Amino acid sequence: MRVLIFADRLGRELQPLAERSCVALLPVVGKPVLEHALERLVAAGLRRASIAISPQAENMRSTFGDGSRWGMRLDYVLTRGEAEPDDILAAQPRLTDEVLALRGDVLHGANVSAFLQAAGEVAGPVVYGGTAGEPVSYCLHRAGGRGGLERLRWSAAPEAAAPVWPVVDLEGVVRRLDSLRAYHQANLDAAAGRIPELIAPGRQVALGLTAGLRSRVSPRSLRQGIAWVGGGCRIEPSAELHGEVVVGDRAIVDRLAILRDSVVLPDSYIGELVEVRNAIVQGNRLIRVDIGAVLSVAETFLLADLGETTLTGVLAEPLNRLLGVLLLGLSLPLWPLALLAALAENPRQPLRAVELRGNRLDFDEFGMRQRRRFNAWEWAISVPALRYLPRLLAVASGDLRLIGTEPLTPEQAAERSEEWERLGDRAPAGLIGPTQLLLPPSAPREERLMSDAFYARQRGVGRDLYYAARGLGALFTPRAWWAA
Repeated sequence: MRVLIFADRLGRELQPLAERSCVALLPVVGKPVLEHALERLVAAGLRRASIAISPQAENMRSTFGDGSRWGMRLDYVLTRGEAEPDDILAAQPRLTDEVLALRGDVLHGANVSAFLQAAGEVAGPVVYGGTAGEPVSYCLHRAGGRGGLERLRWSAAPEAAAPVWPVVDLEGVVRRLDSLRAYHQANLDAAAGRIPELIAPGRQVALGLTAGLRSRVSPRSLRQGIAWVGGGCRIEPSAELHGEVVVGDRAIVDRLAILRDSVVLPDSYIGELVEVRNAIVQGNRLIRVDIGAVLSVAETFLLADLGETTLTGVLAEPLNRLLGVLLLGLSLPLWPLALLAALAENPRQPLRAVELRGNRLDFDEFGMRQRRRFNAWEWAISVPALRYLPRLLAVASGDLRLIGTEPLTPEQAAERSEEWERLGDRAPAGLIGPTQLLLPPSAPREERLMSDAFYARQRGVGRDLYYAARGLGALFTPRAWWAA
């Protein structure tokens, strides 16, 4: 028996998720939707299938290949998208008398073998299979390439008319994934085991908590409910998971973050203290399924796409802190010299604190997240290379990055009134950077803000390595040691 799978949906109803992936490749508990269908077919002993795909789904070939990974033999049929199933069937050469047809962009929870057995007892050229209250999910076609698949045509709204062909009742559920809310709920249902026949990968770490390979997640994070965590994830022990939560592969959930009844797609970063409720997170996008709002977040310390984020983004934090500790150790011989110089210039207060806005987040009195204020220590000395030695402590603690924009005081941040003046907040504040290295201390405020804004828009690994080299070279210039 041959299998014909329709996976050529254009996915308008699932925007913006379908901008990056066709519907059949969207993950549900760690596997593409189509993979769940293939597993059902293999369990029923069906090994050969033709998959109808649209131009948007060309990457499906690289994902599933020839199907040998599942012990199947797959080939592909290219359509213009959401083509008539009957036209696709008629164009297939050398089909056997019986063809099993189904949609591969719908999540099936009905047993294929049970459908074939029940359909074999029903006479007629076409037999459909469906579950109570849901559109038909399977079709056994015996008409030799002529008509009968109209019930598998994709439509955002399922047909209400009575079917022309007989329908056998099946146990299980079908998730059409015809809206963002439906896709969100399908993931939660799959994690909670409410979709029969669906196999969710991973091992049970604790009661209600399943995690994939190479994932770091503490049972303490699951405060209540059920959570499924994919492979290669890192969830900080202080993060909290409430209700039903799905976290896709290679995701990072930072300290004190809270996830509640939410789906985090692969390669997404959830920042420190960020709370996500009843939503889908796709990289730097927050999709609230209850109100239909889609928010793109520019600040990578809140939400980030790990597939696009460079070392200057959230992944740099552990490396940044390690470098801060190493540099702090290497600089220790200079500290007695700085102390003696500070006592000579300002014996009453050799070490002073300046309040700055750092990179870690905190809540203000209105419950809004903002950059945390911290005390940056510096020697009361006019030699720049020695004055800012104590700020390496802020790098080691994570309040500052080694490379970044010029850190501002709360008063300086409040003085910014124009939108372009706040563009620098899209990048982390750092010990050194283009503004600190290239502009003199007497440069106008607007020029310094413009320099930070330009860096925030253009930053990358190459640029940060360049500024790191410039900073190292600056230590051997008179400007670093000449009293300013």
